[in-house]
Amino acid sequence: MVAALGFITIIVLLAVIMLKKMSPLVALISVPVITALIGGHGLNIGKYINDGVKSIAPTGTMFIFAILFFGILTDAGTFQPIIDQILKIVGKDPIKIAIGTAILAMIVHLDGSGAVTFLVTVPAMLPLYEALGMRKTTLATIVALGAGVMNILPWGGPTIRAATSLKIPVTELFNPLLIPVLAGILFVLFVAFKLGRDEKIRIGNIEDINIDTNNLGEKKESRNFIVNILTIVVAIVVLVSGKLSPTVVFMIAFCISIVINFPSVKEQKERVDAHAKAALMMASILFAAGAFIGIMQKSGMITEMSTVIVKTIPQSLGSYMAVITGVISMPASLLFDPDSFYFGVMPVLATTAQEFGSSAIAVGRAAILGQMTTGFPVSPLTASTFLLVGLTGVELGEHQKKTIPYAFLTTIVMLIVAIVTGALYR
Repeated sequence: MVAALGFITIIVLLAVIMLKKMSPLVALISVPVITALIGGHGLNIGKYINDGVKSIAPTGTMFIFAILFFGILTDAGTFQPIIDQILKIVGKDPIKIAIGTAILAMIVHLDGSGAVTFLVTVPAMLPLYEALGMRKTTLATIVALGAGVMNILPWGGPTIRAATSLKIPVTELFNPLLIPVLAGILFVLFVAFKLGRDEKIRIGNIEDINIDTNNLGEKKESRNFIVNILTIVVAIVVLVSGKLSPTVVFMIAFCISIVINFPSVKEQKERVDAHAKAALMMASILFAAGAFIGIMQKSGMITEMSTVIVKTIPQSLGSYMAVITGVISMPASLLFDPDSFYFGVMPVLATTAQEFGSSAIAVGRAAILGQMTTGFPVSPLTASTFLLVGLTGVELGEHQKKTIPYAFLTTIVMLIVAIVTGALYR
């Protein structure tokens, strides 16, 4: 019963969002509340929501100040020189622009933070997409795929969780996957090429489009460029070092950037007001996601769902547990948050694999090929997904419909290469 309610919750949530029957904000709160009431949790639902909101509070606060921080830098024209340099390389060719977007997302995601990747890549590329008439869904898809495939790196959250859960060094888990991951990167670049080509065909004669590369979007004269870039670099370095929490980093970075670029109190108020709507909407969705996660975890739905999934696997397929895990890993991002999967579901899958003579570490390697790697930028269980769609101005349902098939294919490509290279058998 509990597991069934969990599956119903996920299916209904995805359906109402993708079919645009509810806004993500309303769906994330109302759908799990209704199913939890049906499950007889009553007033405990309030506690579940509180726990969930508390767990997401640091992330929500970080995103508010991150939006303000990068918003201030955009207002100061910080990214305009970067956009100008990109334009010199890619020109007005949608194919080059799409590939450039993927490469930029991959480079930025070297720090392992989806939020930072989206906050840097999207504002830098969005004006160019708008000027050429390229679809924002294309931008969201390419950035998501670039960040997703890079999230498998040894310092990525899923890989660290998997290694911790299996009690093995992270290098032992990841190193055999180097070639499969490189194959995934090449496939993402191929997808970017394809999407760019589709845009080029749809737009038509690009040469007829008159673009003033010096006046893209709401270009402002770049002020304090060196200082602003140094602020970004220092912020990212501190984020990666883990010396300070992301919330504290962006709070301090915001204060520095707004004082340097807009010294008068009047200007500061105007700039904060200009970005308040985006910050409020993002925070609302993040806390709604916290309510959703809290109910799913505390009600036991996620735990029971994992038990049912494992029990449904026939014994005859036990020796293929790693391959099965690889196939379901990306879709599993829509059902399980990373902690629930890597510390709840994966150990059960790994133990089952061992019972059939397979390798537990192979299951871990297969899992990180999709679960909250290629799958994280489309999952309603990750706050970064809502940041991405918020920055691009794309609805979650549209983003999922376009990106999920490509994300799944990316995982399958890496899985096939992993099988061929023997990464799942050693």
